[in-house]
Parts: sequence; C-alpha cells; structure tokens
Amino acid sequence: MLVHEADPKGLVRESYRIEGITPDQCRSVFIDWALSLPVDAQIPEAVRTLIAEYAIAEPDHPMSAVLKDGLNMPASPKRRGGRAARVGATG
Repeated sequence: MLVHEADPKGLVRESYRIEGITPDQCRSVFIDWALSLPVDAQIPEAVRTLIAEYAIAEPDHPMSAVLKDGLNMPASPKRRGGRAARVGATG
C-alpha cells in the first residue's frame, strides 16, 4: 500500500509536524484518520505503511506509539449496543 492510499487526507503526516502534540491529541487524530478511510480499507496494512513511513524515523513521537497500538486493534470491530446488547441475542 502506498502512503497516499494509507493516509489520503494527510492527517497522520500532519500530526508528525505539529510541535508539542500530546498522546491524547494523537489518539484523536488516529480516530479521525480511521473514520476517513474507505469502508473496504485494509486498516492493519495502512497502519503498517504509516509506521514504515513515519514511526521508524521518529520512534519517540506520540503518534508512533498510537500507530503501534493501532496494530493491536481487532481486524473487524464488533458492533455493541442496540436491543440485542440490552436484552440478549435471543430475547
């Protein structure tokens, strides 16, 4: 995957340019980044691409830690909530 495919809006790239960005701000950027990807995007592959492009060069940057944590996300998050969560799947 190419960097412009992994970060189409440049959100992660820009986070590395913000002086003094905090870990909480990086997590917020990460969520915005993930929500901006196409529905069929391969998120783990995109995260690995961004780590190779940015995190290896700046391992102490807070976004580098957030990206590495992003690799531990489930491949397909499960929806929680709604009626089934309140009353049980069969009720």
